[in-house]
Amino acid sequence: MASLVAALLVLGGCGEGIPLFESPPPRSAHERYAHRLERAGLASTALGRDWVAAAASAISQPLPVALPFREAGYFSASEARAVGYAIRLRAGQELFAVAEPQGTPFAIFLDLFRQTGDTAEPLDLVASVDSVVLSGSRLTHEARSDGVYVLRVQPELLRSGGFTLTVSTEPSLTFPVAGRDSKAVKSFFGADRDAGARRHHGIDIFAPRGTPVLAAARGTVRSTRPNNLGGNVVWLSDYERGQTLYYAHLDRQIVSPGQQVDVGDTLGFVGNTGNARTTPPHLHFGVYRRGQGPLDPFPFVYRSPDEPARITADTSELGSLARSRSATTVVSSPQAKAAVVAEVPRATPLRIDAAVGSWFRVRLPDGTAGYVAARLVESAERPVRRTEVASGTPLRDRPAADGGVITTAAGGALPVLAEFEEYALVELTEGKTGWVPSGRLK
Repeated sequence: MASLVAALLVLGGCGEGIPLFESPPPRSAHERYAHRLERAGLASTALGRDWVAAAASAISQPLPVALPFREAGYFSASEARAVGYAIRLRAGQELFAVAEPQGTPFAIFLDLFRQTGDTAEPLDLVASVDSVVLSGSRLTHEARSDGVYVLRVQPELLRSGGFTLTVSTEPSLTFPVAGRDSKAVKSFFGADRDAGARRHHGIDIFAPRGTPVLAAARGTVRSTRPNNLGGNVVWLSDYERGQTLYYAHLDRQIVSPGQQVDVGDTLGFVGNTGNARTTPPHLHFGVYRRGQGPLDPFPFVYRSPDEPARITADTSELGSLARSRSATTVVSSPQAKAAVVAEVPRATPLRIDAAVGSWFRVRLPDGTAGYVAARLVESAERPVRRTEVASGTPLRDRPAADGGVITTAAGGALPVLAEFEEYALVELTEGKTGWVPSGRLK
C-alpha cells in the first residue's frame, strides 16, 4: 500500500502525464487518469482493478434521479467507489452538474453518457470534464435528443472526503417573447389541429399585441416571406445548434433576410396574422432540425422554478455503518413511486454513502445500493441482542463463507450490532467487529 500511495502522489490527481496509447487519444480527464494508472503499473493492483470495475459498474447500474437534484456524499480512501445517476433529458435542455469536495480538496471526475438502446454499444460518452481541479468539477451538456443519460461521479484513488453534487437543467434558448415566461404557453406541441387532420408543430405563447418577439439564439434571418398558416413569419437559422427557429402570426417583422441577429434582438411583434385571425394575439414558436423534423420547443425555453430539496438527513452519519431501525424497503430513488430494490428486516447493516433531502443513499453488505428514509436508520453502536459464539470461530470481513478472516473469537456471548441474511455482525471486547454465522439468542 505504501508503494501504491507513493506512485499516486507522483501521478497526481490532475497532472497530464504521458498517455499510454497515442491512438485513439483519451477523451476525458477520467480516461487520462486511467491510462496513467496503467502506465505506472497501478491498474493491475487490487485497488486499481477495483477502481476500473467501479467506474464500469456505476454506469451499468445507475440510480434514477429527478432534477433538480442535490446530494451530500462521502468517499472513503479504503475502497474504490463510483456512483452513477440515470437522468431523463429532453432535446433542448442544458444539463449542469457541479461536484465540490468538502474539507480536504481532491479530484472528482464527472462523465456523462447517453443510453443508446444498442446492446453492442449501450452507452455513448457525450460530455466529460476535460481537466479536473481539486476545488471541484463542473460539467455542462445540451441534450440533442430525448433520452436517458447517465452521470458518473468518481474520485481519484486513495482520497477520503465529503462532497456535494448539484445537478440541474436550464433552457438552451432565450424565451422568445419579451416579459413573458413558460406560464404564457397555452397550446403545446402535438395538439390536434383542424379536427385532427394535422398536429401542432410548435407552442403558442400568448401576449398583448405589439409585445416584442425576440431572437432566442444568435443566427441569421433566413426568410420573412408570409404564408397562409403563419401570416407574417420569421425563419431564423441557429447555426450553433444546426436548427431553424420559426416565428409565426407576427403583427409585423422588423428584420430582413440575410440579417445577422444576436440573442435578445427584436425580430418583430406579437400579432394574430395568418390562420390566427380569430384568436387572441400570440406567437407560434417552432424548432426544426434537419433529419429530425419538428421538435417540441417547450424544453428549449422552459425554466423550472423548482429548487433541489433541502438536505435534512444527518450528514454527520456519512461514511458510517448504521442499521435499519425497523423493517423497511430500500428504493431506487428518493422520489415518489420509486421501485423497491430490497426489503430488509430490522437491524440490517447500511453503509451510508450520501444524503438527499430526508433520505440516505445506502449500500447493503452484498453491494445492493438505493435509498432509505433517514428516520428509519439508526446508529449501529449499541447491540440489538447477544449471540453465543464458540471458541475459535472466525470473524470475517463480510457476511459470507469466503469472507476474509479478521481474527478468531475466544468464545462466549457476544453483542450483535447488525444482521444480514444468515450472519451477525458481532463486537469483541477489544473493539474489533466481524461477521459470524447467526447463533441462538441470549
